[in-house]
Amino acid sequence: MSRIGGRFARVEPRLRARQLVLGLLADLPRKNCWTIAEHTGDTSPDGLQHLLGRAQWDADLVRDDLRAFVLGHLADDRAVLVVDETFDLKKGTRTVGVQRQYTGTAGRIENAQVAVYLTYASQHGHAAIDRALYLPKSWTGDPDRCRQAGVPDGVGFATKPQLAQQMIERALDAGVPAAWATGEEVYCDNPHLRAAREKRQLGYVLAVSSTHRLATPAGPQRADHLAKRIPHRVWQKLSAGAGAKGHRWYDWAQVVITAPSLVDHQYLLIRRNRRTGELAYYRCYAPSPVPLSRLVMVAGSRWTVEEIFQSSKTLAGLDEHQVRRWDSWHRWVTMAMLAHAFLAVTAARERRNHAPADDGTSLDELIPLTCNEIQRLFTALLVRPVHDLAHRWRWSTWRRRHQARARRSHYRRQVALQP
Repeated sequence: MSRIGGRFARVEPRLRARQLVLGLLADLPRKNCWTIAEHTGDTSPDGLQHLLGRAQWDADLVRDDLRAFVLGHLADDRAVLVVDETFDLKKGTRTVGVQRQYTGTAGRIENAQVAVYLTYASQHGHAAIDRALYLPKSWTGDPDRCRQAGVPDGVGFATKPQLAQQMIERALDAGVPAAWATGEEVYCDNPHLRAAREKRQLGYVLAVSSTHRLATPAGPQRADHLAKRIPHRVWQKLSAGAGAKGHRWYDWAQVVITAPSLVDHQYLLIRRNRRTGELAYYRCYAPSPVPLSRLVMVAGSRWTVEEIFQSSKTLAGLDEHQVRRWDSWHRWVTMAMLAHAFLAVTAARERRNHAPADDGTSLDELIPLTCNEIQRLFTALLVRPVHDLAHRWRWSTWRRRHQARARRSHYRRQVALQP
């Protein structure tokens, strides 16, 4: 917290920010301004709501401090920048960026808010270092709606690949050490994103569909057509990385697609499920020749962002914000990323300080501390507050009074709208 303390001009928001992060790290069943304020000893959520909505501080500067904190412990010249989006289900129409759309989270069309995240994945660990809220055209085409949600005047429509490109450029301009970028199909279908990565000499391994066409010396070819020509002996069994239940073993093949006139090296990487035979395809670029094992490693690192989404939502309340405005969303999400980065960096230091023996076993037969276990110990041993019965009763009274006012307001609005 001392790293970001200088971003707050007054001591009150500085203490509130610390209070918010401690609340996000707590073992609360639900994390919002109400529950965190009660947990940390406040008499109402007004202070935290002021911090998120009206206090004077810049969430982007705190994001830069977060990135420096992560790099101070996880920096690696061969690291991978992973981009992906996540959906947060929301009700109503006033929450910034919300609209009805298909979400992978629910598996159907739902009212949801979409955000794109940039994750830094290295051999030491991984954590999110940037975020961008996706504003659909239904929002950017309605200036009054954007103004009511506090969206700055200069913010226009940007696709998810464009948001990803902006975050990657911002990271590289800040000196983030990385050799690769990876993401899902939507980020490879944008040629400008690929061209920007090649211009910066940043290798990439981007997922593509089976119908994706690649320029080869023999002319444009579909990815699935190239896969059919691969001899059986070319496939290699390689691990895409260790998962919760062991290594993720697949069969992999690499096809060189670089045209003779190009200096850089481009490949089609194909992954085959060893049980079902299902194929997945990746378009790859590298400024110099790379072995198949390196491309597999980069492709496997894409799963780190899914792990971060799961743990940051479960442990740090990333998706539990109850805010509607542009600044409030960025402030909550940045603080949730900071709380999760604390857990991720602590876990990385634990692994580094307690390396396993040469044979892969640990002398005390314990796995290193995980983010989940670090949160349990941190909460139980260091920050669990103890409140008396009067505090609990005051909060019960406050909640019921607030809910009574809200109910009266709803009834009055309902009567006013009736013919």
